Amino acid sequence: MALLLLLFLANILTISEGTCEPGIVKQIHLLRPRSGAGGNSIPGLSCLSWRLAVETNNIVGWKTVPEECEEYVGHYMLGKQYRKDSRAVAKEAFLYAQSLKLAGDGKDIWIFDIDETTLSNTPYYAQHGFGAEPYNATLFDKWVMEGAAPALPESLWLYNKLLSLGIKVVFLTGRHESQRNTTASNLKNVGYHAWDKLILKEPSKYSGKTAVFYKSKEREMLEKKGYRIIGNMGDQWSDLLGTNTGNRTFKLPDPMYYIS
Repeated sequence: MALLLLLFLANILTISEGTCEPGIVKQIHLLRPRSGAGGNSIPGLSCLSWRLAVETNNIVGWKTVPEECEEYVGHYMLGKQYRKDSRAVAKEAFLYAQSLKLAGDGKDIWIFDIDETTLSNTPYYAQHGFGAEPYNATLFDKWVMEGAAPALPESLWLYNKLLSLGIKVVFLTGRHESQRNTTASNLKNVGYHAWDKLILKEPSKYSGKTAVFYKSKEREMLEKKGYRIIGNMGDQWSDLLGTNTGNRTFKLPDPMYYIS
């Protein structure tokens, strides 16, 4: 009897952890969180509290994940809580989008960031300390050029829902213009089959400028062309702050790195 009860509970948990939509495969990882990710204390530092402060933009300007929190962040990113948190954001975004009355002129757009928003670099960061190692642009760019980043399933689900509502999608990323072809192919290969614009950063144009400045300027140019930004989603606060941010913003979790 006890064994049957355990099997029943396991089946319920399996069903409850299903993806947002049939056909979208869990592509990131199936490891379950261990100590720390479930709220257990970690000697010397509360990593749960650190992650909360990061996600709420109360800790800013940090360069790496604290050494004490490398394991915690890894288990969060590879475990179920990251997926649950992302799912909560995606579902709320869809409810908001569903409530809107669109103009029907093709000018209502939704802006998505790419890295850790629509594409996941978790396979890369799993090999590089989940943000505890200093950022290495050469190694990361090499990973990007492989074009192997999986989709974040919850964002792909939202993307498809937005298209079904008649909302146009714009990708606005900090990736460089030289990475356009690889990025476009990567997006298409994992299910993002159509978009209105794919905006990448021109280093010569934005050299020395923050991500907030760059993305604000690009959003301003979109609005000058007559587009209406009805939604804006990213994993960094720099995706969502500044000017011309849109009618509503949605922050996805990302405790692995900070971009100003």
